[in-house]
Amino acid sequence: MLRLKGFAKAYTWPVLGAVVLLFVQAFSELALPGYMSDIVNRGVLQGDTEEILKLGGFMLGVTLLSLCCSVAVGFLASRTAAGVSRDLRRALFEKVQSFSNREFDTFSASSLITRTTNDVTQIQQLLVMMIRMVFYAPILAVGGFLHALDKSPSMSWIIGVGVLMVMGIVSLVFTLAIPRFKRIQKIIDRMNAVVRENLEGMLVIRAFNTRKFEEERFDKVNQELTSVTLFVHRVLSGMMPAMFLLMNLVTIVVVWVGAGEIAASHLNVGDLMAYIQYVMQIIMAFLFMSMMFIQIPRASISAGRIADVLETELSVKDVKSDGLPSEGKGEGLLVFEHVSFSYPGAESPVLKDISFTARPGETTAIIGPTGSGKTTIANLIPRFYDVCEGQITIDGVDIGKIPLFDLRKKLGFVPQKAMLFSGSIRSNLAYGDESAGEGELLGAAAVAQALDFIEEKPEGLDAPIAQKGANVSGGQKQRLSIARALLREPQIYIFDDCFSALDYGTDARLRAALRERTRSAAILMIAQRIHTIRDAAQILVLDQGRIVGRGTHQELLQTCGLYREIASSQLGEGESL
Repeated sequence: MLRLKGFAKAYTWPVLGAVVLLFVQAFSELALPGYMSDIVNRGVLQGDTEEILKLGGFMLGVTLLSLCCSVAVGFLASRTAAGVSRDLRRALFEKVQSFSNREFDTFSASSLITRTTNDVTQIQQLLVMMIRMVFYAPILAVGGFLHALDKSPSMSWIIGVGVLMVMGIVSLVFTLAIPRFKRIQKIIDRMNAVVRENLEGMLVIRAFNTRKFEEERFDKVNQELTSVTLFVHRVLSGMMPAMFLLMNLVTIVVVWVGAGEIAASHLNVGDLMAYIQYVMQIIMAFLFMSMMFIQIPRASISAGRIADVLETELSVKDVKSDGLPSEGKGEGLLVFEHVSFSYPGAESPVLKDISFTARPGETTAIIGPTGSGKTTIANLIPRFYDVCEGQITIDGVDIGKIPLFDLRKKLGFVPQKAMLFSGSIRSNLAYGDESAGEGELLGAAAVAQALDFIEEKPEGLDAPIAQKGANVSGGQKQRLSIARALLREPQIYIFDDCFSALDYGTDARLRAALRERTRSAAILMIAQRIHTIRDAAQILVLDQGRIVGRGTHQELLQTCGLYREIASSQLGEGESL
């Protein structure tokens, strides 16, 4: 199910080794009451000091053997569980890496984080407990019962009553606690979502003075989690005292009944002491198993949540590269042929019958009102989503038949929301080309108009970048994102409204430098400002998912009312028709 490579080979021998050690430990502990019985019967009662020392030595040796086995089993169990958890986290991360935007619409980021951390931890805890208990407890229970039956068959009813009472306590705990485990995991998802939104939107929260509201929102989910967790822990914490109370009651009954057996000469004192130990072992074995069985439902819920991710059918499937064009070939001719697209659950298509051609050496621009589908077009080209109807081709090959690695290698994608990673300016630019030298990095930064603010920093390219680029401005993030795409030297550039944070002078200089740098590549430029796209060889005007205008700037002023309206609305910004 999990398809983890080498899983069985990596963990079979540690588990088998733990099982062997558990058998040795269980049989060692079952032998101890017998030695104790012999010490009392053959040593203490008969005054044989030599026998006491000999049997005491055997007990000490068996105890040390049991201790060594316990330590070794603990080591193997922890190592195996940690390894499984590591592989699960890796499998989850790799699976999420292959998700398209459609899958991210299904699983929230906070839920994926919880599944990768908290849910995996639940499975790790269960594995440790299972390896230590799944063989050990049954052997201890069965072996203890057989030895107790051998010592005094007439008192076996006490064990039966004790086991029934143990099962009753466990059943009560199951009934009260298990249904709340799934609820706890869902509440943790919600709490992560609230915390994530709060941290990412801190500036907006402060600007609108909604701190009190956010505190109340967090406190609500926090109180709910606390309440449910406290209830579960109270139930579980009550189980242990109840078990010890039961063991003490059973011990009293055994001593009371056993005293009568001794008085009737049906039982020796040493055998009674051994019988008490066997009863304790039986009850402890059931306690261990009950604790494990309580953990199983919670871990099974976590396992189901992990399986939901690992078994998710990918909506965007990769293809093999056999017989297909490699990423370095072709000119970069991009063609949309009657493309339509709908988001999952949407009532109407976002794009309807979109057809256009973006040629190498030319800029194809897309403009239109908010929500007209411009960014959706940009997301379809790298196959963040797959088209519902029609096809997209690059150099005559359907992009659905090009391996994703090769397809995306052809593209220089600059998203609408600039994304930088924690590290340095150098490491962020190197996302475009890991092998690029300092001269290439500075050259790309110069074209993107980022060189000035880089040189102002004492560290230069090694200046630190905070998570999500929090320590640089929006315009600087956009320019670094553009430089990163330039280093890739792709066949097709996709600029998704990534000039919005630039002032007009920087915008003009950047576009002039881009024309020189991207002379042979096809450029798809999505923008809201007319002056950014007015020199494009072809401008597409989108409205409600359809192309309502097509042509150059001057042609559209004459033929497209929507374009003329957009241009007129920007005259106040210094633009002229």
